[in-house]
Amino acid sequence: MSLFSGLYVGTSGLQTAQNALNTVAHNMTNVDTEGYTRQQVSQVTRPYNTISKAGSAVSYQQVGLGVSYAEVKQVRDFFLDRSYRRESGRGGFYDVSCDAIEEIEEIFQELDGETFSNALNNLWVSVQELDKDPANSVNQGVFLHRCNEFITRAQAVYENLVEYQDDLNFTVKQKVDKINSLGKEIEDLNERILKIESGKVEHANDLRDQRNQKVDELSKMASMSLATDVDGNFLIQIEGVDFVTAGDVKEIGLYVDPTTEFYTPYWKMLAEYDTNGDVIPSSLESARVFDLSMEISTELNTDIGGLKSAIVARGDHRATYKDLQQTTNYPTDPDANPYVYDDIKESVVMNVMAEFDGLIHDVTKGINDTIEKAVLDYYNISDVSLLTGNETYLVDDSTKLPYKIFTLSLDKDGYTTTNLSINEKLLQAPSLLGFVRPDEIVDQKCADSLKNLFAEETHLLNPEVKTKTNLASYYNALISQVSSTGFVMRGISESQEITVNNIASAREEVVGVSSDEELSNMIMFQNAYNASSRFINVMNELSEHIINTLGM
Repeated sequence: MSLFSGLYVGTSGLQTAQNALNTVAHNMTNVDTEGYTRQQVSQVTRPYNTISKAGSAVSYQQVGLGVSYAEVKQVRDFFLDRSYRRESGRGGFYDVSCDAIEEIEEIFQELDGETFSNALNNLWVSVQELDKDPANSVNQGVFLHRCNEFITRAQAVYENLVEYQDDLNFTVKQKVDKINSLGKEIEDLNERILKIESGKVEHANDLRDQRNQKVDELSKMASMSLATDVDGNFLIQIEGVDFVTAGDVKEIGLYVDPTTEFYTPYWKMLAEYDTNGDVIPSSLESARVFDLSMEISTELNTDIGGLKSAIVARGDHRATYKDLQQTTNYPTDPDANPYVYDDIKESVVMNVMAEFDGLIHDVTKGINDTIEKAVLDYYNISDVSLLTGNETYLVDDSTKLPYKIFTLSLDKDGYTTTNLSINEKLLQAPSLLGFVRPDEIVDQKCADSLKNLFAEETHLLNPEVKTKTNLASYYNALISQVSSTGFVMRGISESQEITVNNIASAREEVVGVSSDEELSNMIMFQNAYNASSRFINVMNELSEHIINTLGM
């Protein structure tokens, strides 16, 4: 080794140690930076300088040229990253579901819910008092007043459920906008990283940290998969469809249902459009982002992503008692309801809406049917169309039909919460329901039937519940079901949070900065720097000695 080549070796040691110390300092500076990935120095030997290639020698004569600072690489674990993103996506799904059931609990526990419970109890008490003395005008007036109170409070509760459904609908839009925004940011980072690293000199590690952080955030919103191409670009699929590709982002669009104004996420590149540029609704079947017909299951990995959870919890329409049926004649019968219970049971909001509306339907229709049956029994006919128009017992003079306590705004919608109102004629003149026949006999049978309507255990919350209940305790059973669902959902959410935290901790052990380890590296590289400096000093002294003492 020549003296000057020795100086060159020492200089390479100084430079490499200095760069390594800079990396350690960068790690220490970002020890508390969220999303930062620990950086590690890779050192290699420089190419050797070959002096001779004598065939008789065991090996070529070569001189080393020192050490080279090869790269600064990020320390990450692919399997931990994938597990974290999958489980955090599952956590996002159950977080939204848990929030939904807790919001419903709040609706039922706050003023409207408590007031409705009191209104139902008051109606039940008024029915019992009416049964004791059906001819008493005071009992009749109280009964009609309680019916009006019952409808008013029920509509307030249902309206709160509708408003929360609209809130979830807005959440869907927010999440889709955020997903599209994250996709654009990731694609932009792909380009910026590629520009920096295309020369094979630098590594854009801080930009890579930003990109990984965006991917982590995206994973909480939807089920995604990640791959890397030969240029280092992140290629992302959502629900098995390309989302971020090299140089492009396939955006998710939002179709607004003209009836419900609910948003449906769809892939813009898969949809078809009319001449005005509007999406054709029939093309959405193949362009939808989510296949909601699939069972929600951890085994099938269909329970991933906060966006999907918000859509499932919201549902696709305002649920009513009609959604509690198991079968339907639709579409052969145009007037039949097109929905069945299986279509709403996964939606916590729609499920509760349908069950609550079922209570209102059974109470109001039951009371009206009981009053009508009393008229038919009295006149000994089987159908209201057979009334002659001269009747005076519980028959409205203007319509020639039996009085209905609850009237409908739209006949085709049936006895749904939002379609009901109280008969103003009866409110103004409760004596029209005098329960006294023209022969002065009190119709005790009608009053008894009203009482039995509330007391008989013939009602189910939904087709999958086997235990029957009566109307007086139906609401309590509904509240108990909501509480049980909330307890289960909170348990799942908390368990998933523990799983995510455990994986995050394991990942942090790999990517996180350990101050103790970095201090050890700092001492090691400082010693290497000092050793290179001393080596240069020795080579310098040798050079001076040879030149000055020996005169060479």
